[in-house]
Amino acid sequence: MDVKPRALLVDDEPDILELLALTLARMAIDADTAGSLAEARALLARQTFDLCLTDMKLPDGNGIELVEHIQRHHSRLPTAVLTAHGNMESAVSALKAGAFDFVSKPVDLQMLRNLVTTALNLNHPDRRQDENHCDLQLLGESPAMDTVRRKIAKLARSQAPVYISGESGTGKELAARLIHELGPRSDKPFIPVNCGAIPEELMESEFFGHRKGSFTGASTHKEGLFQAADGGTLFLDEVADLPLHMQVKLLRAIQEKAIRPIGEQREKPVDVRIVSATHKDLAALVRQGSFRQDLFYRINVIELHLPALRERREDIPALVEHILSRLTAGNGADQPTLAPEALEALQAYDFPGNVRELENILERAMTLCENQCITAADLQLPAGPGTSEPGQAATPLPLEPYLGHVEKETILKALAQTRNNKTAAARLLGISFGALRYRMKKLGLE
Repeated sequence: MDVKPRALLVDDEPDILELLALTLARMAIDADTAGSLAEARALLARQTFDLCLTDMKLPDGNGIELVEHIQRHHSRLPTAVLTAHGNMESAVSALKAGAFDFVSKPVDLQMLRNLVTTALNLNHPDRRQDENHCDLQLLGESPAMDTVRRKIAKLARSQAPVYISGESGTGKELAARLIHELGPRSDKPFIPVNCGAIPEELMESEFFGHRKGSFTGASTHKEGLFQAADGGTLFLDEVADLPLHMQVKLLRAIQEKAIRPIGEQREKPVDVRIVSATHKDLAALVRQGSFRQDLFYRINVIELHLPALRERREDIPALVEHILSRLTAGNGADQPTLAPEALEALQAYDFPGNVRELENILERAMTLCENQCITAADLQLPAGPGTSEPGQAATPLPLEPYLGHVEKETILKALAQTRNNKTAAARLLGISFGALRYRMKKLGLE
């Protein structure tokens, strides 16, 4: 016989406790109730629970004190707090203290049921098995990456909004996917969106959807990104690129856990976890007035910083091995080796484009190398400020000019190898003849 889940409900209002207990009973969940911090601590000391719901205001303290107590003594127990409607400061404080999620009063019972279902999924036996068999992984055994992995595992057990910071190419989307895959929403959608790639005039429709006939060209009903991610995770990449009017609408959607499609009269509840990222300095944009402080405060409940590759040079050999293995898998080719001096050159290079740049360098080197051995010359690393001795402070290069330089040098080398035969050079580079002509013209090589 299956044992029913058990919840601890903490509130000094009997009517609220009765409503919560009745709602959970209909979900086949038993509940114990407490009217104060002291009663809650006593129950926690003698009974095991699967979930805790606590009010923020209690006669002998507040809900955050209980959240902190549970974090110290019962760290695997998901705890949600009940907050006054619109009191986002309390909600954010609770999330920062380690609360799983929050519910605003008056309690929306459907939102409560969604929260309870997600929380109970955290410690389900199948969930623990899935955590040990996640296909995604962040490579590297450096202390910096070990810290990142441990923080991701902790963030996966929360519903708090996460802000991922780091330079371009450090793996921010991979980290966001890991937070989703290791958490209780892994069986629901993960929807990534590049905020800088959506035309401003279409942004509201893309995020919130629209009804047929709500504006010129709206010939059908359209589901927005929030609805597509319902029950799962919405990853807002390059969130700094959102225009100010959309920042206001996004803030409301996050705070109210509801959206209003264009042409609709009423808001629709959505159950979405928000993870955002940008390579820009969001705090500096807030100071400049181009990013709303209240939205920054709301999405940056917990920050996850991804280190640059130059800050974890000891991980480069493992990354090289993994990338070369992936590039050769499935095409029948033998995996090339890396000459010792080539590895030394990579470990001395500053990688302004981080892991993404390392992948591009190795993919190009595989095309250009001979006898299945990649030499330092095949890497075509630029000399100068982009290269340093291991341990030296990095001097990042502007990425666009650097990539243009690399592309130009690669094309020139391919043309030299094929005695200026453009058709053969295009084949060597793995691109079409038309693409080669376009790139040569763009780079002034025609």
